[in-house]
Amino acid sequence: MAANRRPTLADVAREVGVSAKTVSRVLNEDGPVSAQTREQVLAAVAQLGFQPNLMARNMRVGGPDTTVGLVVPDLGNPFFGAVARGIEDSVRERGLTLLMGSSADDPDRERSLTAKFLARRVSILIVVPSVGADHSHLRAQRTAGLPVVFLDRPGVGLTTDSIVSSNRAGALDGVTHLIAHGHRRIGFVGDLPAKLYTRRERLAGYRAALGEAGIPYDPALVADAHDQRGAEAATAQLLELPDPPTALFAGNNIMALGIVAELARGKRKEVAVVAFDDVALAEALEPALTVVAQDPEELGRTAATTALARLDGDRSRARTLTVPTRLIVRGSGEQPASAS
Repeated sequence: MAANRRPTLADVAREVGVSAKTVSRVLNEDGPVSAQTREQVLAAVAQLGFQPNLMARNMRVGGPDTTVGLVVPDLGNPFFGAVARGIEDSVRERGLTLLMGSSADDPDRERSLTAKFLARRVSILIVVPSVGADHSHLRAQRTAGLPVVFLDRPGVGLTTDSIVSSNRAGALDGVTHLIAHGHRRIGFVGDLPAKLYTRRERLAGYRAALGEAGIPYDPALVADAHDQRGAEAATAQLLELPDPPTALFAGNNIMALGIVAELARGKRKEVAVVAFDDVALAEALEPALTVVAQDPEELGRTAATTALARLDGDRSRARTLTVPTRLIVRGSGEQPASAS
């Protein structure tokens, strides 16, 4: 089989020394085949990384499907909706259709979803990796020429292209902005799980900003939550500390919504806030929300163009591309620290 070409039914048949019809019988469990031949066919399928083409079987056409598979952790998060829009706008020009599914940040569900996409013989696979997932099972497909791109977070067990935001530098910029307005007690509300790549990188940026300003890191000022309600509770706990923070840094858009809701409930307009990720109606809040904005559509476009280049024959080494963030000053992050 030629290098960097996805294996076909004929390749499996040639490897075993049987007809393509025999291979089809084994895969479809349709017709008599000896136990030994069945074992040989299944072994060749695993060795070559062959995936049955369900669309070809149903529509009787060969070659890759004209679809792009995208796996995200949460279909309800507007961030991933914007990422998907960037991908879709780019692949539509090539006549490709985007298929999207949610892993719920569960490794098993992610693997099941990718298997379904592979069974369709998608032209491109783009994955936002789940925490704890091992992607070595995609190695055969990647080697056979399928463009696989990790988005927002690096994967594990597979060397391939990754597209990420400048998480650490962006968090450093946001916290440095708060420090410049006199704040030294700065709380961090991050998402869960704690091992999440973006959470770790943003916490590292938070700590780096404190270190550069000579401010000791206080773990009591770091809280975690999984959703908006949890972020509200985490914010309340931070504000009840004997020496509470005068400013808060939100680890993502969902955490920001929880922080803003809790501060509004307590009429705590004096607490400065900077959020990582922009949120809808940020300018309508009082004060308007200062954010470290990612560019989710650009993340999607970069992932798509990288994958399309691979589809067109780019065989250069796998690389990690970083999409920059930018600080948008609106008011909440410019609240000065109160004199003590």
